[in-house]
Amino acid sequence: MTSKATCHCGAVVVEFTGVPEKATECNCSICRRLGVLWVYRALEDVSLIYAEGATSTYAWGDKTLEFHRCKVCGCTTHWLPLNEKYSAMGINARMIDGLHPADVEIAHEDFGGAGCFWN
Repeated sequence: MTSKATCHCGAVVVEFTGVPEKATECNCSICRRLGVLWVYRALEDVSLIYAEGATSTYAWGDKTLEFHRCKVCGCTTHWLPLNEKYSAMGINARMIDGLHPADVEIAHEDFGGAGCFWN
């Protein structure tokens, strides 16, 4: 089975094999503000389907991750690694149509050092 994450307008599509059983809520400064839940997959297991220039990107701090959002509707769809520190990418689980929250275990990662989450 293939899962498909899409932005609201459909200009950005991320496809990968399998149905996520786990997603991660990160409370770092950017993820907390974006309100995303991440599903991680190896780069080679993901197909990114969108026209060149369809996304805008944002990287900050140590520039290890590049967050992508659709230039048309503004949805954050995924992040890609910018160096060898990460061998996987993150896909915004909230963009996966048909993924029921009750079927997904939510892991909480305290990368923001706050000790609390918005669930």
